[in-house]
Amino acid sequence: MNLLSACPPGLWMMIAGVLAVALPRGPRRLLLWTAPVLELAHIWILDPGTASALAVAGMHLEPLRVDALSRVFGTIFSIAALLSLIYGSYHDDRVEECSGTVYAGAAIAATFAGDLLTLFIWWEMTAVSSVLLVWRGGTPQAFAAGKRYLLIHVTSGVLLLWGAVEYWHLTGTLAFDHMQLQMGRAAWLIFLAFGIKACFPLLHNWLQDAYPRSTPAGSVWLSAFSTKLAVYALARGFAGTDLLIPIGATMTAFPIFFAVIENDLRKVLSYSLNNQLGFMLVGIGIGTELSLNGTAAHAFSHILYKGLLFMSMGAVLHRTGTVEASRLGGLYKSMPLTAMFCIVGSLSIAGFPLFSGFISKSMVIDAASNAGLLIPWMVLVFASAGVMDHSGIKVPFFAFFAHDQGHRVDEAPRPMLIAMGITAFLCLAIGVWPQALYAILPYPVEFHPYHLAHVIKQLELLTFSAIAFGWLYRRGHYPPEIPGVNLDFDWLYRVAIPGMLRPIRTDVAAAHRWIETRLRAASRTVWTSLANTFSPQAPFGGVISLEQGLIWICLTVAGVLLLAYSG
Repeated sequence: MNLLSACPPGLWMMIAGVLAVALPRGPRRLLLWTAPVLELAHIWILDPGTASALAVAGMHLEPLRVDALSRVFGTIFSIAALLSLIYGSYHDDRVEECSGTVYAGAAIAATFAGDLLTLFIWWEMTAVSSVLLVWRGGTPQAFAAGKRYLLIHVTSGVLLLWGAVEYWHLTGTLAFDHMQLQMGRAAWLIFLAFGIKACFPLLHNWLQDAYPRSTPAGSVWLSAFSTKLAVYALARGFAGTDLLIPIGATMTAFPIFFAVIENDLRKVLSYSLNNQLGFMLVGIGIGTELSLNGTAAHAFSHILYKGLLFMSMGAVLHRTGTVEASRLGGLYKSMPLTAMFCIVGSLSIAGFPLFSGFISKSMVIDAASNAGLLIPWMVLVFASAGVMDHSGIKVPFFAFFAHDQGHRVDEAPRPMLIAMGITAFLCLAIGVWPQALYAILPYPVEFHPYHLAHVIKQLELLTFSAIAFGWLYRRGHYPPEIPGVNLDFDWLYRVAIPGMLRPIRTDVAAAHRWIETRLRAASRTVWTSLANTFSPQAPFGGVISLEQGLIWICLTVAGVLLLAYSG
């Protein structure tokens, strides 16, 4: 028990991920699948309030601190790791399985970090391990996206470390507790570091850039951990920060428009992920017990239903080689189970009653209403209708039903179906029996999602969204599913700014070539002079006698002494 209390949850998963690299398939799977189960048990063996202290170079560190908030995130991270391992076992990819396990373990360890330095270590570990999942996509686009992904996440870590150092000098402590932006630069640096990983507006494109280019299983891993770790960090450090309300509200709204016109269905889900993060950030910004419970509950249910949607699209990609809506349709005939699981995920993310999204998203919306935040509340309601359109209807409709492209393929591999089945069951179980989730939330829950008026309002909203989608589609007004590139903010730093700098780069390159040419010419001149002076035929190049050598040495020493003592 003392050993369990000393080691943070997640550490054993990281060790297992590293050790499993050297093992053959059978023992590797046994070790990796056992690790998240043991970590889940470890999390629940530890009592709230358990902590471990460590003094390093005058700094008081706390590698382990357990409370209700860390426990709920650690629980869902462990479940997501196991489901991802099951799903990914459809093929034997050693790098994907081991790096994913290390990634999940680092995220779990970060949720139990009681100080900013320990958080930084695990924060960077998630970046280094997860980029391998992007690169396993195996395409030039995946490699380029992975480099951008790593650069952005390492930048987030650098800002976190900088902020931690500033915070230590300011307060004399590294404790990871609640902060105020009014503290100055230290708090702002940490806030920005969390914001990059949480996909704040204008900082969000790394997600849509990287996730759709990963492998089918890689996108499932990626969807679960990085952004939700940032949500946890913001809830821990900046609960009640008013600035998060407009940031989160903006995040719920703008991805809807990109998702509606996007042809790549995994990119649609990436924009949808950004949208759902907005609900969580609004909850953190409100800062009441109801809103923070809603954030934790929504993060829990979101990991499940978003993972289920990425699983279903990954199965489609695995069987057909594409997830472009313009090239799909009619797959329900060949992949009926996958279609059914996708619909469960779609109903969950839309917040349909009896599904997990309904019992969590409604907590945040009600918290906004109770706080008298009319405009944010209206934006959240609008965003809920938008989610029904682009993820609740668009993804399953265009993948499995619309314009049959004639794909006649096998159903998804059995490991994929098992993982999707378990996840779909959990989405339904949480929706039907929300008390199981409410019981582990940070604060006592006095919220009843199945109040008749609430259910009716939600059904009205979803029905209106469905009718609007059907009417627009039948009338030909819905954006057509066609291949194309949709410009987002990343166009500025990937195309526009490099284009503007191209003339400067040309001038710099020309100057570099001119300098290089002159240096090469000068070096050739010096080399030629040395060769002419010291070659065997030159005056100083011949063989001299011992006496002549001693004379030259004495003259040289005498000259040095004269120079040294002349002043």
